[in-house]
Amino acid sequence: MRLLAGRGRPALVSGAAWLAAALLSPLASASAAAPGDGEGVPTSPAATRAAMVEAVRRGAPGVLVTVVDGTDRWTDSVGVADRRTGRPPVAADHFRVASVTKTFTATLLLQLEAEGRLSVEDTVEKHLPGVVRGHGHDGRRVTVRQLLNHTSGIYNYLNDPALHQYGPAWLTHRHQTWTPEELLAVAMSKPPTAAPGERFVYSNTNYLLASMIVERITGNSYEHELNQRLITPLGLHGTSSPGTRETVPRPSGRAYSTAQTQTPPPGVDVTEFNPSALRAAGEMISTAHDLNHFYGTLLSGRLLPMAQLRTMTTTIPDLTGDHGLGLMRMTTSCGIELWGQRGGGYGIEVLSVSTHDTHHRMTVYLNTDALALAGTAVRNIADAEFCRGR
Repeated sequence: MRLLAGRGRPALVSGAAWLAAALLSPLASASAAAPGDGEGVPTSPAATRAAMVEAVRRGAPGVLVTVVDGTDRWTDSVGVADRRTGRPPVAADHFRVASVTKTFTATLLLQLEAEGRLSVEDTVEKHLPGVVRGHGHDGRRVTVRQLLNHTSGIYNYLNDPALHQYGPAWLTHRHQTWTPEELLAVAMSKPPTAAPGERFVYSNTNYLLASMIVERITGNSYEHELNQRLITPLGLHGTSSPGTRETVPRPSGRAYSTAQTQTPPPGVDVTEFNPSALRAAGEMISTAHDLNHFYGTLLSGRLLPMAQLRTMTTTIPDLTGDHGLGLMRMTTSCGIELWGQRGGGYGIEVLSVSTHDTHHRMTVYLNTDALALAGTAVRNIADAEFCRGR
C-alpha cells in the first residue's frame, strides 16, 4: 500500500544524499528554533485539553502535549512535572521515550540498506555469524526484516527474571550495568517464543541485535551512528542516547512508577536509573519538539528513499496495532490514519504520531507508567486532537 506519496516529495536519491537534503529542507531547518518557540496559542483546543485532564484524573501526575498543525504550533500541559515542587510540565522538558527509540534504530538499518550495505531480507547470520544460537534459536532462519517487525520469534531478554526488570526487585537493581553480550546471552538461554515469520511477538532482543548489526557493518558504535546520521544532522538538540548515564538532562520533571515496579499509588520516583538494559530498544531521551520534528522529517521522505520508506510502512496486524519496521499505524475514531510509535517504560508513557502527509503531528508525554498497559490515555488524547471539528 502506497501511503506516503504526495506533492512536494523529494526525488528518490541514494546513499547519504537524503541526509544533506534533510539539512537543507524547510522542515529540517525549523528545528533551529528553540524548544517552546512558536508555540502559538497558550492552551490546547477544548477537546484535547479535556482528554488531558481526564488522564490526570485517572492517575497521571502530569501530561505534556506538543502539536504541529500546519503553521500552528502549540504546547499545553495539565498537572505537575514534579510532585515535590508542584511545577507544571513545560515545552522544553526532556524525558525518556522508551520504545520510541525503535523508530530511530530501524531508520539506521534502512539507511544502510539504501546504501547497499545490507538488505532487510538478509539473514541475521550473514551479519552476525554464530551469534543467534542456542535453545532453538538460529540466525540462519531469521531475517533483518523479522527483527524490525517483531516476527523473529527470538526470546525477549527483558522477560527473564534474572534481569530484575519488573516488580519491586528492579528498584534495588536499577543501577546495574548490562552489556549487549550479557543481554543477548540471557535471550539465547531461553527457547524461542515462535518460529521465525510465524507471528508477531514483541521482543526487545530484536532491536538489540539490530544495533549489533549496525556496529558490525559500520565499524562504529550504535551511539556514534545514531548521532552522526540522525541526531546531529536534524538538530535534535534535546535528544540523546544515554548509555549508562542515569540522569535526565534539565529541564526535566520526575517520573513516577506504579505498574513497572508493582507499587501502589501514588507510586515511586524512578527518574534516575541505568538504562543499559534497554539500549537500542528503549534507552533514548528526547523532547516533544524533537520527536515531532523527527517523525515529520522521516515520514516526509527526507531520511529514507521511497523504497525504504515503503518497506518501513509495510505492516502486519496485532492486537496493539499495525506494526511496520519500527513504526506503528493507528486509526482514530474518525478514520484518520496516524503513523508513529508509543513507548511505555519506568515511570513514563509517550506517544508520538503524525498524519501521513506530516501536516498534523503530536507528541504526548505522561510522567507515569500507571496507564501504559492499556495505552488508552495517550490514544484518547490523540483521538481528541486529530478528530476535533469532525
